[in-house]
Amino acid sequence: MAHALNSTPADVAVPSPRRAGAVTLVLGALLSGPFGGAIAALLFPRVGVDGVVTLRLTIAALLLLAVCRPSVRGYRRADWLLIGGFGAALAGMNTLAYQAIALIPLGPVVMLEVLGPLVLSVVTARRAASWLWAGLAAAGVALLSSTGSDRFNPAGIGFAAAAGAVWAGYIMASARVGQRFPKADGLALAMTAAAVLTLPFGAGTAGTTLLNPYILAMGAAVALLSSVLPYTLELLALRRMPTSTFAVLMSLGPAVAAIAGYVVLHQQLTPLEGLAIALVIAANVGAVRTPPRYQVRWLADGQT
Repeated sequence: MAHALNSTPADVAVPSPRRAGAVTLVLGALLSGPFGGAIAALLFPRVGVDGVVTLRLTIAALLLLAVCRPSVRGYRRADWLLIGGFGAALAGMNTLAYQAIALIPLGPVVMLEVLGPLVLSVVTARRAASWLWAGLAAAGVALLSSTGSDRFNPAGIGFAAAAGAVWAGYIMASARVGQRFPKADGLALAMTAAAVLTLPFGAGTAGTTLLNPYILAMGAAVALLSSVLPYTLELLALRRMPTSTFAVLMSLGPAVAAIAGYVVLHQQLTPLEGLAIALVIAANVGAVRTPPRYQVRWLADGQT
């Protein structure tokens, strides 16, 4: 389905308080997600990657359904196809990212993931400065990737890069879902679809171990930190800022992920990795401080 722009008017200025609020929402998502991923890694030996993905998505779906109580009436076939696509993106992104975390450190995983949003930010850039900050962030990513081959399993690199590609699709799907469904209803429905998609794999891998009280408690923590909080905050943020700004801002993820990996998983940082993360942070500060020429809102006008 193609993205459609509202042509009357297509370009809508965003007041600075609204933009500042959106940045706060994204930062909240950045803080919760990596720490949830670090906790998830602690569960891999007990229930496997597929089991953790199933726990995360199923518990998150149940929580969102209980809180949002989304209506299922009044939507067209195109809307449900959009929910299905968004759910598939959620399932794929989580599965690929956790497969990568099981093989390589958390910081490098997120560093490779942000390549997808960075490409999206370059493609959708509206000012020359946006390309400059995206290039600086890309330089940080490149520097971080040169820290030593012993830290990078080829399969882990592939999983993380694939997760980044799916992440770019998730960003675009989030923007459309946020416009077609009120509040977080679309997210709740898409999360349910993602849980249904992954449940057979998780149940087949972990079986009744998923029902262990300790595993359920840890799974609930992962669901809250990794899914409910960040996805809700991101969905709300995408209603208030351009996808290009959102994508560049999310490249702060490697910094928070490296901290989470150190605190929870005791994964050490090297000076070169610290420098690379500093470049990414500088790029994001520059992107936030550079006002957009104008914002194009992605609106659902009935075309597909």
